[in-house]
Amino acid sequence: MTPDCKARRPVDGDPPNGGHLRTALALAAAGVPVLPLRQGKVPFGNCRTCRGNTCGGRPSMKTAGPCRCPAPCHAWAAATADAHVLTSPAWVPVWREAVAVAYHPGGAGLTVVDLDNAAAVAWARDTLPATRAVPTTRGEHWLYRGAMPSSNAVRPGIDIKSLMSYARWLGPGTGRMAVLPSAVRALPVKEDTTPAPGEVASSLPARATWSRQVANGCRHTERYVRTGLERGLALVRARTESGAGSKAFGVARFLAAQHTACPGPCGLAAIGEEIVTAAVSVGVPETYARRAVANGLETAVGRAA
Repeated sequence: MTPDCKARRPVDGDPPNGGHLRTALALAAAGVPVLPLRQGKVPFGNCRTCRGNTCGGRPSMKTAGPCRCPAPCHAWAAATADAHVLTSPAWVPVWREAVAVAYHPGGAGLTVVDLDNAAAVAWARDTLPATRAVPTTRGEHWLYRGAMPSSNAVRPGIDIKSLMSYARWLGPGTGRMAVLPSAVRALPVKEDTTPAPGEVASSLPARATWSRQVANGCRHTERYVRTGLERGLALVRARTESGAGSKAFGVARFLAAQHTACPGPCGLAAIGEEIVTAAVSVGVPETYARRAVANGLETAVGRAA
């Protein structure tokens, strides 16, 4: 299930009139596990019995535990879609103090790409497949169908919230929700774009080149393909400090998209090899570069389909 319900957007400082509980119940009815947030928009602290995680934690946490506490302890792990729990004597007083509602994306089969500023939003629009977007105070939440491990700071201003995390409910958002793409799954892979002094940046042989021999089904002229490819390679080589792997993904996606109407073959594998070589030349680990380029080519083909 996904948070498609039209629950009203909670307002900070909402009086204790049951508004947040009504929002939570609407989300729970749609199958979305929810929990209350206190001042500071963080989960409520554990009860005395669970303080310090001495109870062992919830069974759904990374280290399974025996906790059966009726209170909303253990942050995201306490999120539930059970209306009886949400309206229980242990939870109702907490809702009266709540300032916002949060949900567990992974529990709802979702991944939230948390874009914390305008630059992060611009990067996502240029790099990731379009999906449902929810405005936040400084940026946007992009929601995808599918769960994955959560990870913070995958790029400047970007966190991944899914399994073992919570996200604040800010409304249903707009746009059609897309399936979680490989481009997002690859984001937590740390990118080392600057080789250590004295290290060999690449063990790749001289780059494999695109030619008509491998693209006899391409409808474009050789000049058109070569010009676009060289411009793309220049963009990748320019990222000598950081972001070359992500740029390689974007270039591969863009160039592959130019060939979706061709009868084929168009030599996309050779194009991919050239992009990989360019990324490795500025310090991107070959394994990461190949994965980024493969994901870019795959994303373009998927969009065309």
